[in-house]
Amino acid sequence: MKQSVLRILSIIFIFTLLIICSCFARCGKFISDGSGVIPGAYRTALYFPLLEGKRIGVVGNHTSRVGGRHLVDTLLSEGFDVIRIFSPEHGFRGTAAAGELVEDGKDAKTGLPVISLYGNNRRPESQYLQDLDVIVFDIQDVGARFYTYISTMTYVIEEAAKKDIPVIILDRPNPNGHYVDGPVLEPEFSSFVGLHTVPVVHGMTLGEYALMINGEGWLIDDMKADIKVVEISGYDHSTPYELPESPSPNLPNMTSVYLYPSLCFFEGTQISVGRGTSKPFQAFGHPDLPAEKFSYQFIPESVSAAPDPPQKNRKCFGRDLSTEDHASIREKATVDLSYLIIAYQNFPDKNSFFNNYFDRLAGTKKLRKQIEKSYTIEQIRQSWEDDLKNFKNIRRKYLLYDCFE
Repeated sequence: MKQSVLRILSIIFIFTLLIICSCFARCGKFISDGSGVIPGAYRTALYFPLLEGKRIGVVGNHTSRVGGRHLVDTLLSEGFDVIRIFSPEHGFRGTAAAGELVEDGKDAKTGLPVISLYGNNRRPESQYLQDLDVIVFDIQDVGARFYTYISTMTYVIEEAAKKDIPVIILDRPNPNGHYVDGPVLEPEFSSFVGLHTVPVVHGMTLGEYALMINGEGWLIDDMKADIKVVEISGYDHSTPYELPESPSPNLPNMTSVYLYPSLCFFEGTQISVGRGTSKPFQAFGHPDLPAEKFSYQFIPESVSAAPDPPQKNRKCFGRDLSTEDHASIREKATVDLSYLIIAYQNFPDKNSFFNNYFDRLAGTKKLRKQIEKSYTIEQIRQSWEDDLKNFKNIRRKYLLYDCFE
């Protein structure tokens, strides 16, 4: 008899525990890393009610997670009607190389159609929006203007605004959100790697950025969109945040994420940034840099994350930055031009150092010309000051979280 009672009590305890866990999930009581930072996607009590009875489109990728589970799986398990998935650069599962064409397809796990926003069409076409009541956008960004998830978000918001479809942005921390720096893009250099007149490092979360482009009239035809931002809890712009998932194949760790705003300029030059090695965006080099000054050696090879990397199968001489201390990089709080300038100064054929992509990445032709004319870093940085001041005044109006200035 006593054993039967204990068995019954044990069953009751287990069921009670399951109910509590379920309630915590519904209320967004997740903490992924012990930091106290809770991304918007985890705060389900704030957006689940907005999805009840709605036909849902999800813009997401492998970083769209609620705890250890994908957002799409979470929504489906709660009975929500997810109609369609839209995927950005690198694809829905985050495996495509930078710049690689991403095709439409079907998610193997859920069977849902996946529409590419990095293929022939970078905007969601009308036919894929007309049966939707709401769009949920959830992607981890890294806070650099030329990281293309910002452009994808802009195009989604614009197309949604045309059809009066509300967009819910599940906000996530910006790992480079603790500073604002770099040249501000000039309108004539607007492209998919930089649509708006913002600096290289804008210091905003995607939610804040969305409010800015909406509020400043930066959407096409000055449209206004219906945007709801589900805010992060326990976060401000000085909060260090270790990304729980690699945001893309060539940003495999926090060192690469912190160095990315400074090293991405090399994509507009002949210099390799370590694509096709174990240290993408954690090294730079070239076969023609002098070995006596650049002792680190590496050979880029074809890998899944970089099928045809710059300087493939050639021995490069350069610098290894993979051991840089995270705290030191964060404390600099600057776009570090020293890597770019020292590579240019030591490159034998300066006429071929830059390619046509550089000015688009920089958002201006001034930076290239300044380097070619041997401007000092201090002189270059001084030329940014007025534009950065003006941007910060705009940015301040849309911040959702306490800021460093």
